[in-house]
Amino acid sequence: MSTSAHVPPRALQLAGGMSITQGTSVRGTWVGPLIASVVTVPAAFLAYIIGSLTPMACDSCDGAEAAHFDRSFDTAFTLLQVGLLTSLVLLLVSWGLPKTEENVARRAVSAVLAPSTVAFSFLLFIGMVPSPN
Repeated sequence: MSTSAHVPPRALQLAGGMSITQGTSVRGTWVGPLIASVVTVPAAFLAYIIGSLTPMACDSCDGAEAAHFDRSFDTAFTLLQVGLLTSLVLLLVSWGLPKTEENVARRAVSAVLAPSTVAFSFLLFIGMVPSPN
């Protein structure tokens, strides 16, 4: 005889007498993370490549102008890298959350935030790097 008993999932009581069973798997929750992956991964790669090539804009700089560019570039590139890693973490969260009714909104929000974080990080990077004269 088994000592463990099967415990049925709890039901949420909604207004109007309707109920939703917690732990119920929801179909179609893969669409948001898939679209976010298709957008986020290439955008993050492109942002990283452009960010990496940016120092060539100041190849002809010298003296104080080069020192100023290097300081601002180092800070901006670090923030870009942190933002890109954050977007990839959000992407992994959108895929990794269980496909249950209570996680539908969390999966959707993290799927939307992943490419948005790439765009915000890149715009922040471009805004922080001074254009050489």
